[in-house]
Amino acid sequence: MANVIIRPDWYLPESAVTPEAVYRNRRQFLKTLGMGAGLGGGLLAGDATAAATAKENLKLYPGKRNAKYNPNFRTTPQQWATGFNNFYEFSTDKFQVQRMVGAFRTEPWPVTIGGLCKKPFKMDAQDMVAKFGIEERVYRLRCVEGWGMILPWSGFSLRRLLELAEPTKEARYVKFTTAMIPRQMPGIARLPQYPWPYTEGLRIAEAMHDLTFVATGMYGKPLLKQNGAPIRLVVPWKYGYKSIKSIVKIEFVRKQPKTLWNTLSAVEYPFESNVDPAKPHPRWSQASEEMKGMNGLRVRTLKYNGYRDVAGLYRR
Repeated sequence: MANVIIRPDWYLPESAVTPEAVYRNRRQFLKTLGMGAGLGGGLLAGDATAAATAKENLKLYPGKRNAKYNPNFRTTPQQWATGFNNFYEFSTDKFQVQRMVGAFRTEPWPVTIGGLCKKPFKMDAQDMVAKFGIEERVYRLRCVEGWGMILPWSGFSLRRLLELAEPTKEARYVKFTTAMIPRQMPGIARLPQYPWPYTEGLRIAEAMHDLTFVATGMYGKPLLKQNGAPIRLVVPWKYGYKSIKSIVKIEFVRKQPKTLWNTLSAVEYPFESNVDPAKPHPRWSQASEEMKGMNGLRVRTLKYNGYRDVAGLYRR
């Protein structure tokens, strides 16, 4: 009997995958990628150290592609991924975010890890890259607004970072906080009714799942500011607002943390927020999604965004 190959839901033929050369041959671009934003003169010692580490870390990109997380997706054109962004700290206009991030400084970038753990610590984002190295994973991104992208992320598993802190048995959730620097993030002042800073949270089992990824780059180079530089979360089976950007604090907590969108509307933005085509949002159907940068292509939305391995986390 001939072998029958059952393709997973996310399968596309190899011919549909964007050639790696399209975005891998960018070493020269990396060398000129706006590093001068923090080098304009009078650097403090911490700035200089972070800049030096960041320069050394460029050698690590794009990272070896992890075959376990390399579905044969056709990746979203890069101009869409870097030019169409939800980042309200800068603008509610997705096309304007890239034009509003110029004053945002991402070096140095210390991240505090604490709360209910035995070994709290602080580590710069660039030091994390140097310590953990990076790999590349191609993931789906699904926005609750009914659109999606397919992105090649560079980074490392969140679990590796969290394990350094040795969370205690009392820790049931992980809370994440985005930077709040109104002088550099002009959108904050325009939305005074929002409960800034942006916060998100996961159950600790979700945070420790191997799919949960700390992204420091995409398309073979470090993250741009509009994409959540220098360090962000990617939780591919949840709606995009759970993948918090520009993280400055990670805390182990006992109770379910308050999060920005859930605080604004728990009905529209439940804490769990797993992708589910059978559960429509009050304003958007979740049955299908428009794939950005693919000429209006709409595809059927899959439960857990196609990442069925996580289903065991939700068996009651």
